[in-house]
Amino acid sequence: MRRATIYILAAVLALLTAACASIGRPEGGPRDEEPPRFVRSNPAPGQLNVKGRSLTLTFDENVQLEDAFNKVIVSPVQKEAPQVSANGRTVRVNLRDTLLPDMTYTIDFGDAVKDLNEGNVLDGFALDFSTGDRIDSLRVAGRVLKASNLEPAQGILVAAYSNLADTAVRTLPPDRIARTNQYGTFTLRNLADTVYRIYAIDDVNRDNHWDRSEDIAFLDTFIRPYVEDITVTDTLYDSNRGDSIIERPGRRFMPNDLLLTTFNLGYRAQYLKNYSRVDQRRVLLTLGAPTDSLPQVRPVGTAMDGRDFTDWAVPEINRYNDSIVLWLADPEVLATDSLSLSVRYQRPDSLERLQWRTDTLRFFYRRPKLSKKEREAAERDTLPPRKDLLGISVASTRQEFYQPMQLKFTAPVATIDTAAIHLDIKVDTLWQPVALPPLVPDTANPVLGRTLDVKWESGAAYRLRIDSAAVTDIYGEHNPPVNSNITVRAVEEYCTLTFRLKGADTTAIVQLLSASDAVTRQERVGADGTVTFRWLDPGNVYARVFFDADGNGLYSTGVVDSIQPEEVAYYPKKIQLKRNWDITQDWDIYELPVDRQKPYAILKNKPKLRRGEKAPEEEQPEDEDPMLGGGTAGNRTEHRGHNTVSRPTGGGFRQNNNATGTR
Repeated sequence: MRRATIYILAAVLALLTAACASIGRPEGGPRDEEPPRFVRSNPAPGQLNVKGRSLTLTFDENVQLEDAFNKVIVSPVQKEAPQVSANGRTVRVNLRDTLLPDMTYTIDFGDAVKDLNEGNVLDGFALDFSTGDRIDSLRVAGRVLKASNLEPAQGILVAAYSNLADTAVRTLPPDRIARTNQYGTFTLRNLADTVYRIYAIDDVNRDNHWDRSEDIAFLDTFIRPYVEDITVTDTLYDSNRGDSIIERPGRRFMPNDLLLTTFNLGYRAQYLKNYSRVDQRRVLLTLGAPTDSLPQVRPVGTAMDGRDFTDWAVPEINRYNDSIVLWLADPEVLATDSLSLSVRYQRPDSLERLQWRTDTLRFFYRRPKLSKKEREAAERDTLPPRKDLLGISVASTRQEFYQPMQLKFTAPVATIDTAAIHLDIKVDTLWQPVALPPLVPDTANPVLGRTLDVKWESGAAYRLRIDSAAVTDIYGEHNPPVNSNITVRAVEEYCTLTFRLKGADTTAIVQLLSASDAVTRQERVGADGTVTFRWLDPGNVYARVFFDADGNGLYSTGVVDSIQPEEVAYYPKKIQLKRNWDITQDWDIYELPVDRQKPYAILKNKPKLRRGEKAPEEEQPEDEDPMLGGGTAGNRTEHRGHNTVSRPTGGGFRQNNNATGTR
């Protein structure tokens, strides 16, 4: 009995031991979503009379640095980038330049500091100290957007100059600098009580100056930072979760809503970028930038020596005026496999003044090897099959109702026999001839294209027939017969979109955009504040408007320190177009702040979402038909109401800049 009792106790003990040793997954606490907290530093924030060039910062958890070389910046500007490293909870900064006396320094970490495990970012963190017995403490804040498309300008250098000369941004280091974060926002810290010019520069070459090939933005006016006394409201909680409201005095640094819009002058050096013999018939010259003065090209070593290319070639010049294709038309020049050309063109000298320069260039053509059959035919002196027949094609066999027909040729045309070109329309089962409109040079490519402004019938079927040898090119080659069936899109396949704009005049041009933010159509706003787009395809579209201040019909950038780029606004939502519908859309251009206008769906510089954060979704008014995107239905539909975005109004953007001391 006693032995049995011992066995039972031993079994119970074994079971208890196994239970204690069983492997289980420990329950974790809630996910850490808080960024690291700054604990202390040496020197301390705001410390005076600092002598050393090494700084140590301590946080409440292990941290890491992301792209510290680019994100961590020092004001005033350092000739050598600081050495920044992280180890455990400590970040060390070694300044490699000699510190200036009586100077306030700022180490701006931007969003480089984040915790080691979850990657939570400590955004807008900075540390300041002084080498003298006082510290400058004023600051200004704002946002930088790209002028043409309202994209957040991420990683842009923002600079403050106390030297107000126009040349300072090109020649002098700035007094204070900051860098924009992923939202395009910035804070210039530790400013003195003086007047500044403010610029934003995409400092590609990292020389802390603006070069004319870099993006730039500038404020129209000088600014002087100041502080406002405000009352701050806080909520306090006791141990029983009871709350109480207290008020305390605070400070707001101003201005805190600066808006800078970057643009690029589009500067490209003028020079002969490239040249080549594309094939036996074509010579290509590529320029570094568009030019008003085309290169002067003359043969060397032929009967055409000294004569301009208009005597021995047909020029095909692209619309940007920076590329020229010379179709060699003179038989002797064409037959020369090693062609020498004297090319006189403009290029800048050391002072950036355009000067004429002449080079003699050689263009080689390597003839293709003949096949065995071709060699045998050549030996028998029989004519091989012709390969260089002139090609003719119709730009599209599915013809847009509102567009002319486009014909494309494979070589410049010499003559066209219009009597040998026939256009027929299908009526029931029979083809009936249609009067052929004049063939005119295509505006996009007058050398290789022709258009016919046919008055199409909606949804009809057409047939284009071009007889053999109807067209002759400059080489004497003729076309083979061409037969092409064309279907015209029905009017019912299109839709119409009208905007009623508030805040726009006849200088405004509305552009329709694709999902990639590319311009697909544009129209100028009428005197009544409306603009209508006809013959649109069903689907989703976006829209923006710019004010064409110079009246050239194109979006124009600015001139540094004198002319801002043309103003741009976005319609804040996508518009869904439906087949055979007319839609009228109300658009108050200034209803939303400029930084909240561009739809998130077409934003290219999207901020990184925090863990668990969802991308913004477009708002949809309750009375809106999801197939239309709101608006007023036209004569083919019933009335659907208006799509006016109901969000808080206001100019500029919202920027919280109340914090004092180290953030």
